[in-house]
Amino acid sequence: MAIWESIRTLIKGRDIGNIKSINDSLIASLAATTDKTAELASLSPINESIPTASLVIEHIVPKGKGLEFRWWHSKLTRAASRHQGYLRTDLCAPIKGSQLKWYSILHFDSPENLNRWLKSQERDKLIESGRKIFKTYQFKSFSTGLEGWFSHQTGSEQFGLGPPAWKQNLAVILALYPVVMLQGLLFSELGIMQDWHPASSMLVNNLITSSILTWIVMPFVTRLMNFWLQPAHQPMPTKTNLLGTAIIAGSLGVALVLFNVM
Repeated sequence: MAIWESIRTLIKGRDIGNIKSINDSLIASLAATTDKTAELASLSPINESIPTASLVIEHIVPKGKGLEFRWWHSKLTRAASRHQGYLRTDLCAPIKGSQLKWYSILHFDSPENLNRWLKSQERDKLIESGRKIFKTYQFKSFSTGLEGWFSHQTGSEQFGLGPPAWKQNLAVILALYPVVMLQGLLFSELGIMQDWHPASSMLVNNLITSSILTWIVMPFVTRLMNFWLQPAHQPMPTKTNLLGTAIIAGSLGVALVLFNVM
């Protein structure tokens, strides 16, 4: 305040002789302010490397229930905010149509805290109460494209974010190898598609193989190896990891020996 009073006096009285002293005082005041700001900034550093985990959830809401869905979603968000590691939730408005797709993006500070919220009883109760508002919902946090074979179905929910990519790859090879070999041997023995053009026979073979994998073999493999095909963010004992890997390798080895003698 004293500095500004001196400036006003200077302007009114045109006291040229005081210019230097006022200028020196102003510079000293600004320097002190700058030092204080720097000191406060050093006490509250910004952490730019905070790990986060996000999940995109798609809800299909019938026309006329948008307001009711917003009210229900706000309850869900308030409940999530009371859980450890919660950061924020972004709700994206739908594009108009016969069925409106709402997307919410849930942010936690770690995959572990996110997973704890997803498995909480409080969330389960809220999801059940919301089923009369929305038709279906599903998670959208997939990365390899194979998770559809590894996601546990709970009602309309795809629960779990998928096992590690290398486990998915081994499980698919375990299912695919015997199917392709048996299919080839059977078709050869019965003379099926033997005189077809390779492009045509390959297409039909792929259609048959993928159908067998999707509806018969992969569900069996995922149930059998469920103890090993856990979401990537869940910690797993080394012994369990080694056991699952050994089962896959051993099964492929046995299949190889059997097909070699056929």
